[in-house]
Amino acid sequence: MFFDSIEFAIFIPIVFLLYWLLGNYKLSFQNILLLVSSYFFYSCWDIRFVSLLIFSTSLDYFFALKIEQSNNNKFKIQLLAISIAINLGVLAYFKYCNFFIDSFINLFNSFGLNISSYTLNIVLPIGISFYTFHGLSYIIDVYKNKIKAESSFINYALFVSFFPLLVAGPIERATHLLPQIKQKRVFNLQFMPDAFRQILWGLFKKIVIADNCAEYVNVIFDNSTDFSGSTLLLGAFLFTVQIYCDFSGYSDIAIGVAKLLGIDLIRNFSFPYFSRNMSEFWRRWHISLSSWFKDYVYIPLGGSKVSKSKQILNTFIVFAISGFWHGAEWKYIFWGVLNAIFVVPSILIRTTKVNLEIVAKGKFLPTLKDFCAIVLTFLLTIFMWIFFRSQNFETAIQYILGIFSETIISYPNFTGVEKVHQILLLIAVFFTIEWLGRENQFAIEKLELKFPQTIRWIFYYSIIFLICLFSGNGEQFIYFQF
Repeated sequence: MFFDSIEFAIFIPIVFLLYWLLGNYKLSFQNILLLVSSYFFYSCWDIRFVSLLIFSTSLDYFFALKIEQSNNNKFKIQLLAISIAINLGVLAYFKYCNFFIDSFINLFNSFGLNISSYTLNIVLPIGISFYTFHGLSYIIDVYKNKIKAESSFINYALFVSFFPLLVAGPIERATHLLPQIKQKRVFNLQFMPDAFRQILWGLFKKIVIADNCAEYVNVIFDNSTDFSGSTLLLGAFLFTVQIYCDFSGYSDIAIGVAKLLGIDLIRNFSFPYFSRNMSEFWRRWHISLSSWFKDYVYIPLGGSKVSKSKQILNTFIVFAISGFWHGAEWKYIFWGVLNAIFVVPSILIRTTKVNLEIVAKGKFLPTLKDFCAIVLTFLLTIFMWIFFRSQNFETAIQYILGIFSETIISYPNFTGVEKVHQILLLIAVFFTIEWLGRENQFAIEKLELKFPQTIRWIFYYSIIFLICLFSGNGEQFIYFQF
Protein backbone atom coordinates (compact mmCIF):
# COMPACT_ATOMS: atom_id res chain seq x y z
CA MET A 1 0.00 0.00 0.00
CA PHE A 2 1.78 3.11 -1.25
CA PHE A 3 1.26 6.54 0.30
CA ASP A 4 0.31 7.84 -3.16
CA SER A 5 -2.17 5.03 -3.90
CA ILE A 6 -5.96 4.93 -3.97
CA GLU A 7 -5.88 2.21 -1.31
CA PHE A 8 -4.07 4.49 1.13
CA ALA A 9 -6.44 7.36 0.29
CA ILE A 10 -9.27 5.06 1.48
CA PHE A 11 -7.32 3.57 4.41
CA ILE A 12 -6.24 6.77 6.15
CA PRO A 13 -9.70 8.47 6.44
CA ILE A 14 -11.13 5.28 7.96
CA VAL A 15 -8.30 5.07 10.51
CA PHE A 16 -8.57 8.82 11.18
CA LEU A 17 -12.33 8.73 11.93
CA LEU A 18 -12.22 5.57 14.07
CA TYR A 19 -9.14 6.83 15.91
CA TRP A 20 -10.64 10.13 17.02
CA LEU A 21 -14.00 8.53 17.82
CA LEU A 22 -12.16 6.17 20.17
CA GLY A 23 -10.44 9.21 21.68
CA ASN A 24 -13.62 9.79 23.66
CA TYR A 25 -13.05 6.51 25.46
CA LYS A 26 -9.71 5.01 26.47
CA LEU A 27 -6.21 5.79 25.21
CA SER A 28 -5.56 2.06 25.04
CA PHE A 29 -8.37 1.70 22.49
CA GLN A 30 -6.67 4.26 20.24
CA ASN A 31 -3.32 2.49 20.54
CA ILE A 32 -4.85 -0.92 19.81
CA LEU A 33 -6.53 0.53 16.72
CA LEU A 34 -3.23 2.04 15.53
CA LEU A 35 -1.40 -1.23 16.16
CA VAL A 36 -3.98 -3.29 14.26
CA SER A 37 -3.96 -0.70 11.47
CA SER A 38 -0.16 -0.82 11.33
CA TYR A 39 -0.08 -4.61 11.07
CA PHE A 40 -2.78 -4.48 8.39
CA PHE A 41 -0.78 -1.82 6.54
CA TYR A 42 2.34 -4.00 6.70
CA SER A 43 0.47 -7.15 5.69
CA CYS A 44 -0.59 -5.42 2.46
CA TRP A 45 3.06 -5.67 1.38
CA ASP A 46 3.58 -9.31 2.37
CA ILE A 47 1.55 -10.94 5.12
CA ARG A 48 4.27 -13.57 5.65
CA PHE A 49 6.58 -11.05 7.26
CA VAL A 50 4.15 -9.78 9.88
CA SER A 51 5.34 -12.70 12.02
CA LEU A 52 8.94 -11.51 11.62
CA LEU A 53 7.93 -8.01 12.73
CA ILE A 54 6.16 -9.47 15.77
CA PHE A 55 9.19 -11.65 16.58
CA SER A 56 11.57 -8.68 16.42
CA THR A 57 9.21 -6.62 18.57
CA SER A 58 8.76 -9.37 21.17
CA LEU A 59 12.49 -10.03 21.39
CA ASP A 60 13.42 -6.47 22.35
CA TYR A 61 10.35 -6.00 24.55
CA PHE A 62 11.15 -8.98 26.79
CA PHE A 63 14.92 -8.48 26.77
CA ALA A 64 14.52 -4.83 27.77
CA LEU A 65 12.34 -5.82 30.74
CA LYS A 66 14.92 -8.39 31.84
CA ILE A 67 17.74 -5.86 31.52
CA GLU A 68 15.88 -3.34 33.68
CA GLN A 69 14.92 -5.91 36.30
CA SER A 70 18.44 -7.32 36.68
CA ASN A 71 20.96 -5.98 39.20
CA ASN A 72 23.78 -7.97 37.65
CA ASN A 73 25.67 -5.74 35.20
CA LYS A 74 27.38 -8.70 33.55
CA PHE A 75 24.01 -10.35 32.93
CA LYS A 76 22.68 -7.08 31.50
CA ILE A 77 25.57 -6.92 29.05
CA GLN A 78 24.94 -10.53 28.03
CA LEU A 79 21.24 -9.84 27.40
CA LEU A 80 22.08 -6.71 25.41
CA ALA A 81 24.66 -8.60 23.33
CA ILE A 82 22.22 -11.45 22.61
CA SER A 83 19.48 -9.03 21.57
CA ILE A 84 21.81 -7.07 19.28
CA ALA A 85 23.24 -10.28 17.81
CA ILE A 86 19.79 -11.70 17.02
CA ASN A 87 18.54 -8.42 15.56
CA LEU A 88 21.58 -7.98 13.36
CA GLY A 89 21.64 -11.67 12.55
CA VAL A 90 18.08 -11.60 11.20
CA LEU A 91 18.83 -8.40 9.27
CA ALA A 92 22.04 -9.91 7.86
CA TYR A 93 20.31 -13.11 6.77
CA PHE A 94 17.56 -11.41 4.82
CA LYS A 95 19.56 -8.48 3.49
CA TYR A 96 23.16 -9.64 3.15
CA CYS A 97 23.22 -13.44 2.82
CA ASN A 98 23.50 -13.50 -0.96
CA PHE A 99 26.07 -10.69 -0.87
CA PHE A 100 28.41 -12.70 1.35
CA ILE A 101 27.87 -15.87 -0.70
CA ASP A 102 28.76 -14.07 -3.93
CA SER A 103 31.75 -12.34 -2.31
CA PHE A 104 33.20 -15.65 -1.04
CA ILE A 105 32.65 -17.30 -4.42
CA ASN A 106 34.43 -14.45 -6.21
CA LEU A 107 37.27 -14.60 -3.67
CA PHE A 108 37.83 -18.32 -4.19
CA ASN A 109 37.53 -17.96 -7.97
CA SER A 110 40.23 -15.27 -7.91
CA PHE A 111 42.61 -17.93 -6.49
CA GLY A 112 41.73 -20.32 -9.29
CA LEU A 113 39.33 -22.39 -7.22
CA ASN A 114 36.26 -22.67 -9.40
CA ILE A 115 33.10 -22.75 -7.31
CA SER A 116 29.71 -22.72 -8.96
CA SER A 117 27.58 -19.69 -8.17
CA TYR A 118 24.68 -20.38 -5.84
CA THR A 119 22.38 -17.93 -4.12
CA LEU A 120 19.36 -18.38 -1.92
CA ASN A 121 15.94 -17.23 -3.01
CA ILE A 122 15.55 -14.78 -0.13
CA VAL A 123 12.82 -12.15 -0.23
CA LEU A 124 13.81 -8.95 1.59
CA PRO A 125 11.09 -7.96 4.10
CA ILE A 126 10.16 -4.35 3.42
CA GLY A 127 11.15 -1.94 6.18
CA ILE A 128 13.33 -4.45 8.04
CA SER A 129 16.28 -2.04 8.24
CA PHE A 130 14.07 0.65 9.76
CA TYR A 131 12.19 -1.33 12.39
CA THR A 132 15.38 -3.21 13.33
CA PHE A 133 17.05 0.12 14.09
CA HIS A 134 14.00 1.17 16.12
CA GLY A 135 14.42 -1.90 18.31
CA LEU A 136 18.19 -1.57 18.61
CA SER A 137 18.05 2.06 19.74
CA TYR A 138 15.36 1.17 22.29
CA ILE A 139 17.19 -1.70 23.97
CA ILE A 140 20.50 0.20 23.98
CA ASP A 141 18.78 3.20 25.59
CA VAL A 142 17.18 0.94 28.22
CA TYR A 143 20.59 -0.56 28.99
CA LYS A 144 22.09 2.94 29.32
CA ASN A 145 19.17 4.01 31.57
CA LYS A 146 18.11 6.71 29.11
CA ILE A 147 14.57 5.35 29.16
CA LYS A 148 12.57 2.95 31.29
CA ALA A 149 11.59 -0.38 29.76
CA GLU A 150 8.01 -0.21 28.50
CA SER A 151 5.70 -2.50 30.47
CA SER A 152 2.86 -2.44 27.92
CA PHE A 153 3.49 -4.69 24.94
CA ILE A 154 0.82 -2.79 22.96
CA ASN A 155 2.60 0.53 23.48
CA TYR A 156 6.02 -0.85 22.60
CA ALA A 157 4.73 -2.74 19.56
CA LEU A 158 3.08 0.47 18.33
CA PHE A 159 6.39 2.34 18.75
CA VAL A 160 8.13 -0.19 16.50
CA SER A 161 5.38 -0.60 13.91
CA PHE A 162 3.58 2.78 13.75
CA PHE A 163 2.49 2.63 10.11
CA PRO A 164 3.53 6.11 8.84
CA LEU A 165 7.18 5.35 9.61
CA LEU A 166 7.19 1.55 9.41
CA VAL A 167 8.61 0.91 5.95
CA ALA A 168 10.92 3.89 5.29
CA GLY A 169 11.31 5.93 8.45
CA PRO A 170 11.99 8.40 9.92
CA ILE A 171 13.92 6.22 12.37
CA GLU A 172 12.33 7.22 15.66
CA ARG A 173 13.79 7.04 19.15
CA ALA A 174 11.83 5.58 22.04
CA THR A 175 12.70 8.65 24.12
CA HIS A 176 10.74 10.79 21.65
CA LEU A 177 7.88 8.61 20.42
CA LEU A 178 6.99 6.33 23.36
CA PRO A 179 5.98 9.18 25.71
CA GLN A 180 3.56 10.41 23.03
CA ILE A 181 2.07 6.94 22.64
CA LYS A 182 1.51 6.74 26.40
CA GLN A 183 -0.19 10.12 26.86
CA LYS A 184 -3.76 11.10 25.98
CA ARG A 185 -4.11 12.74 22.59
CA VAL A 186 -6.83 15.32 22.11
CA PHE A 187 -8.18 16.30 18.70
CA ASN A 188 -7.14 19.83 17.77
CA LEU A 189 -8.57 21.27 14.58
CA GLN A 190 -5.85 23.94 14.48
CA PHE A 191 -3.17 21.31 13.76
CA MET A 192 -5.01 19.82 10.79
CA PRO A 193 -4.20 22.47 8.11
CA ASP A 194 -0.48 22.12 8.84
CA ALA A 195 -0.73 18.32 8.52
CA PHE A 196 -2.60 18.55 5.22
CA ARG A 197 -0.11 21.09 3.85
CA GLN A 198 2.82 18.79 4.62
CA ILE A 199 1.06 15.79 3.07
CA LEU A 200 0.19 17.87 -0.01
CA TRP A 201 3.78 19.05 -0.40
CA GLY A 202 5.07 15.49 0.04
CA LEU A 203 2.72 14.20 -2.66
CA PHE A 204 3.82 17.01 -4.98
CA LYS A 205 7.47 16.09 -4.45
CA LYS A 206 6.83 12.41 -5.09
CA ILE A 207 4.26 12.39 -7.90
CA VAL A 208 5.02 15.58 -9.81
CA ILE A 209 8.79 15.88 -9.43
CA ALA A 210 10.31 12.49 -8.47
CA ASP A 211 8.16 10.27 -10.69
CA ASN A 212 8.61 12.54 -13.70
CA CYS A 213 12.37 12.57 -13.18
CA ALA A 214 12.34 8.77 -12.86
CA GLU A 215 10.97 8.40 -16.38
CA TYR A 216 14.10 9.97 -17.86
CA VAL A 217 16.52 8.66 -15.23
CA ASN A 218 15.57 5.04 -15.93
CA VAL A 219 16.11 5.43 -19.67
CA ILE A 220 19.47 7.19 -19.32
CA PHE A 221 21.01 5.05 -16.56
CA ASP A 222 19.79 1.74 -17.99
CA ASN A 223 21.27 2.54 -21.42
CA SER A 224 24.15 4.81 -20.44
CA THR A 225 26.57 3.57 -23.11
CA ASP A 226 24.21 4.79 -25.84
CA PHE A 227 24.17 8.46 -24.80
CA SER A 228 26.32 11.56 -25.02
CA GLY A 229 28.11 13.14 -22.08
CA SER A 230 25.56 15.93 -21.86
CA THR A 231 22.70 13.40 -21.71
CA LEU A 232 24.48 11.45 -18.97
CA LEU A 233 25.04 14.67 -17.00
CA LEU A 234 21.35 15.50 -17.36
CA GLY A 235 20.46 12.01 -16.12
CA ALA A 236 22.71 12.40 -13.07
CA PHE A 237 21.14 15.78 -12.29
CA LEU A 238 17.62 14.40 -12.64
CA PHE A 239 18.40 11.46 -10.33
CA THR A 240 19.81 13.88 -7.76
CA VAL A 241 16.48 15.69 -7.80
CA GLN A 242 14.49 12.43 -7.94
CA ILE A 243 15.99 10.78 -4.88
CA TYR A 244 15.58 13.91 -2.78
CA CYS A 245 11.97 14.52 -3.79
CA ASP A 246 11.15 10.80 -3.53
CA PHE A 247 12.56 10.26 -0.04
CA SER A 248 11.82 13.66 1.50
CA GLY A 249 8.37 13.46 -0.08
CA TYR A 250 7.79 10.15 1.71
CA SER A 251 8.99 11.69 4.99
CA ASP A 252 6.70 14.71 4.57
CA ILE A 253 3.70 12.44 4.00
CA ALA A 254 4.63 10.24 6.98
CA ILE A 255 5.09 13.22 9.29
CA GLY A 256 1.87 14.82 8.02
CA VAL A 257 -0.17 11.63 8.51
CA ALA A 258 1.21 11.28 12.05
CA LYS A 259 0.17 14.88 12.76
CA LEU A 260 -3.40 13.96 11.75
CA LEU A 261 -3.26 11.42 14.58
CA GLY A 262 -1.82 13.88 17.09
CA ILE A 263 1.69 12.41 17.00
CA ASP A 264 4.87 14.35 16.27
CA LEU A 265 7.61 12.54 14.32
CA ILE A 266 11.17 13.77 14.10
CA ARG A 267 12.24 15.81 11.09
CA ASN A 268 14.10 13.83 8.43
CA PHE A 269 15.19 16.48 5.90
CA SER A 270 16.21 20.10 6.26
CA PHE A 271 16.79 21.42 2.72
CA PRO A 272 20.06 19.47 2.18
CA TYR A 273 20.69 20.79 -1.33
CA PHE A 274 21.22 24.27 0.11
CA SER A 275 24.20 23.00 2.13
CA ARG A 276 27.58 24.72 1.92
CA ASN A 277 29.75 21.65 2.48
CA MET A 278 29.27 17.90 2.72
CA SER A 279 29.39 17.91 6.50
CA GLU A 280 26.39 20.23 6.54
CA PHE A 281 24.72 18.11 3.86
CA TRP A 282 24.79 15.05 6.13
CA ARG A 283 23.31 17.05 9.00
CA ARG A 284 20.38 17.89 6.71
CA TRP A 285 19.94 14.64 4.72
CA HIS A 286 18.14 11.62 6.26
CA ILE A 287 18.60 13.24 9.65
CA SER A 288 17.15 10.33 11.61
CA LEU A 289 19.66 7.85 10.15
CA SER A 290 22.64 10.22 10.40
CA SER A 291 21.87 10.97 14.05
CA TRP A 292 21.36 7.23 14.74
CA PHE A 293 24.83 6.40 13.45
CA LYS A 294 26.27 9.38 15.30
CA ASP A 295 24.79 8.33 18.66
CA TYR A 296 25.20 4.54 18.42
CA VAL A 297 28.35 4.15 16.33
CA TYR A 298 30.39 7.36 15.95
CA ILE A 299 30.28 8.58 19.58
CA PRO A 300 30.95 5.10 21.09
CA LEU A 301 34.04 4.94 18.82
CA GLY A 302 35.24 8.17 20.38
CA GLY A 303 33.52 10.67 18.14
CA SER A 304 35.37 13.95 17.79
CA LYS A 305 36.97 13.70 21.25
CA VAL A 306 39.95 11.79 19.89
CA SER A 307 42.95 12.57 17.74
CA LYS A 308 42.28 13.90 14.26
CA SER A 309 43.52 10.70 12.62
CA LYS A 310 41.21 8.60 14.81
CA GLN A 311 38.34 10.99 14.10
CA ILE A 312 38.91 10.53 10.37
CA LEU A 313 39.04 6.74 10.82
CA ASN A 314 35.76 6.85 12.78
CA THR A 315 34.19 8.90 10.00
CA PHE A 316 35.20 6.31 7.39
CA ILE A 317 33.84 3.48 9.56
CA VAL A 318 30.48 5.21 10.02
CA PHE A 319 30.06 6.07 6.35
CA ALA A 320 31.12 2.59 5.23
CA ILE A 321 28.52 1.06 7.58
CA SER A 322 25.97 3.58 6.33
CA GLY A 323 26.68 2.55 2.76
CA PHE A 324 26.35 -1.13 3.68
CA TRP A 325 23.05 -0.37 5.48
CA HIS A 326 21.70 1.00 2.21
CA GLY A 327 22.35 -2.17 0.29
CA ALA A 328 24.28 -5.43 -0.01
CA GLU A 329 26.45 -4.29 -2.91
CA TRP A 330 29.98 -2.96 -3.18
CA LYS A 331 28.73 0.17 -4.92
CA TYR A 332 26.93 1.25 -1.74
CA ILE A 333 30.03 0.69 0.38
CA PHE A 334 32.09 2.76 -2.06
CA TRP A 335 29.35 5.40 -2.04
CA GLY A 336 29.68 5.58 1.74
CA VAL A 337 33.48 5.78 1.59
CA LEU A 338 33.24 8.49 -1.07
CA ASN A 339 31.05 10.57 1.24
CA ALA A 340 33.61 10.13 4.00
CA ILE A 341 36.29 11.45 1.63
CA PHE A 342 34.10 14.50 0.94
CA VAL A 343 33.63 15.11 4.69
CA VAL A 344 37.33 14.76 5.63
CA PRO A 345 38.29 18.32 4.49
CA SER A 346 35.78 19.72 7.01
CA ILE A 347 37.47 17.67 9.74
CA LEU A 348 40.95 18.83 8.72
CA ILE A 349 40.08 22.53 8.65
CA ARG A 350 37.67 22.27 11.60
CA THR A 351 34.50 23.33 9.80
CA THR A 352 32.27 20.39 10.76
CA LYS A 353 30.36 22.54 13.24
CA VAL A 354 29.95 25.66 11.12
CA ASN A 355 26.90 26.37 8.97
CA LEU A 356 24.54 25.18 11.70
CA GLU A 357 21.89 27.68 10.56
CA ILE A 358 20.18 27.53 7.19
CA VAL A 359 21.98 29.53 4.51
CA ALA A 360 21.13 33.24 4.15
CA LYS A 361 18.82 33.19 7.15
CA GLY A 362 16.63 36.29 7.17
CA LYS A 363 17.86 37.29 3.72
CA PHE A 364 16.46 36.86 0.24
CA LEU A 365 19.75 35.89 -1.48
CA PRO A 366 22.96 34.23 -0.27
CA THR A 367 26.36 35.87 -0.39
CA LEU A 368 28.58 35.08 -3.38
CA LYS A 369 30.73 32.90 -1.12
CA ASP A 370 27.73 30.91 0.10
CA PHE A 371 26.33 30.61 -3.42
CA CYS A 372 29.61 29.18 -4.75
CA ALA A 373 29.79 26.79 -1.77
CA ILE A 374 26.23 25.58 -2.43
CA VAL A 375 26.97 25.00 -6.13
CA LEU A 376 30.17 23.08 -5.36
CA THR A 377 28.45 20.92 -2.73
CA PHE A 378 25.56 20.23 -5.10
CA LEU A 379 28.00 19.13 -7.83
CA LEU A 380 29.65 16.74 -5.36
CA THR A 381 26.26 15.25 -4.49
CA ILE A 382 25.48 14.76 -8.19
CA PHE A 383 28.79 12.92 -8.55
CA MET A 384 28.26 10.64 -5.55
CA TRP A 385 24.63 9.81 -6.48
CA ILE A 386 25.91 8.31 -9.75
CA PHE A 387 27.42 5.43 -7.75
CA PHE A 388 24.17 5.05 -5.79
CA ARG A 389 21.98 4.79 -8.91
CA SER A 390 24.22 2.79 -11.24
CA GLN A 391 23.77 -0.97 -11.52
CA ASN A 392 27.22 -1.63 -10.07
CA PHE A 393 30.60 -0.01 -9.45
CA GLU A 394 31.90 -0.75 -12.96
CA THR A 395 28.92 0.84 -14.74
CA ALA A 396 29.24 3.89 -12.46
CA ILE A 397 32.84 4.39 -13.59
CA GLN A 398 31.79 3.99 -17.23
CA TYR A 399 28.98 6.49 -16.66
CA ILE A 400 31.38 9.08 -15.21
CA LEU A 401 33.91 8.57 -18.02
CA GLY A 402 31.03 9.00 -20.47
CA ILE A 403 30.18 12.37 -18.96
CA PHE A 404 33.74 13.65 -19.23
CA SER A 405 33.98 13.06 -22.96
CA GLU A 406 33.96 15.44 -25.90
CA THR A 407 30.19 14.95 -26.22
CA ILE A 408 29.55 16.81 -22.98
CA ILE A 409 29.16 20.03 -24.98
CA SER A 410 26.52 18.52 -27.28
CA TYR A 411 22.76 18.90 -26.85
CA PRO A 412 21.17 16.02 -24.86
CA ASN A 413 19.46 13.57 -27.18
CA PHE A 414 17.25 10.62 -26.26
CA THR A 415 13.70 9.45 -26.77
CA GLY A 416 11.37 11.95 -25.11
CA VAL A 417 13.99 14.70 -24.78
CA GLU A 418 11.57 17.18 -26.30
CA LYS A 419 9.47 16.89 -23.12
CA VAL A 420 12.35 17.32 -20.68
CA HIS A 421 11.86 21.09 -20.67
CA GLN A 422 8.58 20.52 -18.85
CA ILE A 423 10.17 18.71 -15.92
CA LEU A 424 13.08 21.17 -15.81
CA LEU A 425 10.57 24.02 -15.48
CA LEU A 426 8.77 22.16 -12.68
CA ILE A 427 12.11 21.55 -10.95
CA ALA A 428 12.95 25.26 -11.19
CA VAL A 429 9.58 26.18 -9.64
CA PHE A 430 10.05 23.53 -6.95
CA PHE A 431 13.50 24.75 -5.90
CA THR A 432 12.27 28.35 -5.88
CA ILE A 433 9.51 27.42 -3.44
CA GLU A 434 11.96 25.39 -1.35
CA TRP A 435 14.36 28.35 -1.23
CA LEU A 436 11.65 30.78 -0.16
CA GLY A 437 10.47 28.39 2.57
CA ARG A 438 13.87 27.11 3.66
CA GLU A 439 13.63 28.53 7.20
CA ASN A 440 10.55 26.42 7.96
CA GLN A 441 10.12 22.76 8.82
CA PHE A 442 8.91 22.21 5.25
CA ALA A 443 8.70 24.64 2.35
CA ILE A 444 5.02 25.65 2.49
CA GLU A 445 4.56 25.36 6.26
CA LYS A 446 3.85 29.06 6.84
CA LEU A 447 2.25 29.95 3.55
CA GLU A 448 -0.70 31.58 5.33
CA LEU A 449 1.66 34.11 6.94
CA LYS A 450 3.09 35.27 3.61
CA PHE A 451 0.22 35.36 1.13
CA PRO A 452 -3.46 36.37 1.16
CA GLN A 453 -6.10 33.66 1.16
CA THR A 454 -6.95 33.97 -2.56
CA ILE A 455 -3.31 33.43 -3.60
CA ARG A 456 -2.97 30.51 -1.20
CA TRP A 457 -6.02 28.69 -2.55
CA ILE A 458 -4.89 29.23 -6.14
CA PHE A 459 -1.56 27.69 -5.14
CA TYR A 460 -3.16 24.72 -3.36
CA TYR A 461 -5.53 23.95 -6.24
CA SER A 462 -2.63 24.23 -8.71
CA ILE A 463 -0.65 21.69 -6.67
CA ILE A 464 -3.67 19.35 -6.48
CA PHE A 465 -4.22 19.71 -10.25
CA LEU A 466 -0.59 18.81 -10.98
CA ILE A 467 -0.75 15.83 -8.62
CA CYS A 468 -3.88 14.54 -10.37
CA LEU A 469 -2.38 15.26 -13.80
CA PHE A 470 0.80 13.28 -13.18
CA SER A 471 -0.56 10.54 -10.92
CA GLY A 472 -0.58 6.95 -12.09
CA ASN A 473 3.11 6.49 -12.96
CA GLY A 474 3.34 3.75 -10.32
CA GLU A 475 6.98 4.43 -9.32
CA GLN A 476 7.83 2.76 -6.01
CA PHE A 477 9.47 4.88 -3.33
CA ILE A 478 13.21 4.40 -3.74
CA TYR A 479 13.91 3.76 -0.06
CA PHE A 480 11.46 0.87 0.12
CA GLN A 481 14.30 -1.34 -1.14
CA PHE A 482 16.39 -0.55 1.95
